[in-house]
Amino acid sequence: MHIHAINLPRFVIVGPNVLPKVRDVLNGLNYRGDVLLICGETFTKEPAKVVMESIEGSSRMVHTLSVKDATQMDVEAVCSLIEETKVGMVVSVGGGKTIDVAKLASFNKGIPFISVPTSAAHDGISSPVASLKSEKGALSIMAHPPIALLADMEVIAKSPKRHIVSGVGDIIAKFTAVRDWGLAHRLKGEYYGEYAASLALMSAKLVAENVDLIARGLDVGLRTLIEALISCGYAMCIAGSSRPCSGSEHLFAHALERIVGDRSFHGERCGLGTIMMMYLHGGDWKNIKDVLLKVGAPTTAKELGVRDEDIIEALGLAHTIRPERYTILGERGITREAAVEVAKITGVIE
Repeated sequence: MHIHAINLPRFVIVGPNVLPKVRDVLNGLNYRGDVLLICGETFTKEPAKVVMESIEGSSRMVHTLSVKDATQMDVEAVCSLIEETKVGMVVSVGGGKTIDVAKLASFNKGIPFISVPTSAAHDGISSPVASLKSEKGALSIMAHPPIALLADMEVIAKSPKRHIVSGVGDIIAKFTAVRDWGLAHRLKGEYYGEYAASLALMSAKLVAENVDLIARGLDVGLRTLIEALISCGYAMCIAGSSRPCSGSEHLFAHALERIVGDRSFHGERCGLGTIMMMYLHGGDWKNIKDVLLKVGAPTTAKELGVRDEDIIEALGLAHTIRPERYTILGERGITREAAVEVAKITGVIE
């Protein structure tokens, strides 16, 4: 019998103008100490100011730090400041990099953190998994989920449209991630959680069904996307790993990033990977492609800004990214001939 702990966020607030409610969340958590506020260096500074004013209005001291990237050096800088200020709570306002750095640093120091996302680019906003950059590409590290999350729809709606596109790509990836997880269960005896898998699939289905509303920028569509991203974070918490949300399509995305760098968004690469991995699974890859096309996501190498050869190389490299994670790519990967075939049939390359 597989055993793991399920650690879930205690407070989740979604809606317009919710940033000032961070004070109420801290009170609800019975936390009275100082706070370390982490933010990005661009458009996240304005919402971070609102959050800081709310916290300071409750007579708590706020220490601040802005992060530029998500590397081990950035994590160490936050850890050092936690030690120096002796805070017992981290509040992270920003995109994926900011949240991942705060997530891992707070985990390393044994204190909770509050997630305040400013975009809907990926499902890390509520998950226990942090993604860090290294010389070998992105590293996925298990940490802990936020103790609370505040998603301000007005702030997120102002983020660049490309962030929304990336979020859709990351959610659509669950269609193949769950298939890979089931395959690993049947062939390798790996633990498989039906509930976590169903939650991830439900999120992907709802986003696919509402993609027209999301593409039009309607509030109801954006809310569906945000709640799907949050739900996928919960699926990972329940599973005790990123399995229900990250499979062969993510391995491809990380492999491509290793080859060409992060010139594209994580969710964009995942969406493209999902098209090809669904073909390998024998599923309806054309429907995946249609959903991505409706939201304006890249579905070809050219649209993603990479060469056809980069796609082929990434397909051949993908199985080595996390060799312990069994997927449709198998333990030895796919041949160059097979990679060319899947990329051409799905229209990813010409």
